[in-house]
Amino acid sequence: MTSQHTASADVVAAALEPLRAYVRGHATGDPVHFRDAFLPTAHIEGVRDGGFVSWPLDEYCALFPGRPARDEPSRSRRIDAIDVRGTVATATMTLSHGAETFTDVFLLVRAGDSWRIANKAYHRHS
Repeated sequence: MTSQHTASADVVAAALEPLRAYVRGHATGDPVHFRDAFLPTAHIEGVRDGGFVSWPLDEYCALFPGRPARDEPSRSRRIDAIDVRGTVATATMTLSHGAETFTDVFLLVRAGDSWRIANKAYHRHS
């Protein structure tokens, strides 16, 4: 993982927490982890089946059945980079789900003492 920032190691570690909750959501299929990771106003955006999608958090959470995917043991997720600048950060992640790979790009914000994902955009590699 690369990191470009002016923040302390503790601040970077705190900014990584919502990304770890996001990974738990994918690994378990339990949307409660996404609610821990994202701000309630977040949108998840990308191209699906040839059309642009912009899901509010509730719609995104509804895509997850509350249990791991059957092929979960073969899936992997990696935080590639994080860049923390004061109260905002950007991060990228690679998700390998069977034959498909996704690149996720996150915008994070710190409100008070906690970091949350404000928005996510993704690209599906075919």
